[in-house]
Amino acid sequence: MIQLDSNYLILGTVASTLQSADLQRWLSQREVTSTSAVAWMEFVTGPVGPELVETVRQIIEDRIVPIGREEAELAATLFNAVGRKRALRYDCLIAATAIRSGARLATANRSDFSLFVPYGLDLV
Repeated sequence: MIQLDSNYLILGTVASTLQSADLQRWLSQREVTSTSAVAWMEFVTGPVGPELVETVRQIIEDRIVPIGREEAELAATLFNAVGRKRALRYDCLIAATAIRSGARLATANRSDFSLFVPYGLDLV
């Protein structure tokens, strides 16, 4: 399974982007895609219109990974492990949902998310 970060949710629908090419390849390979509740929130806060939201919702087939106690606690562990940078709080939650669900994370923001690789995050 590949979990899509918000930048993949947005850029995956824009023709001629790397993210769009990746998404098309994964879908043709019948790769299952999902997203975290945090990335979904970032995506739908826009600016995106209802048509784009519906298109992306169909691509991920409503596989939006919720954040429960275990994900929140893992996110806190990640936050503390990478230096308690306030700007990384959402990224910690996104990374925690990918780790807990055993998904690889597709993100255009590899520099921030690479901090979580030593803690079990698998980047595509």
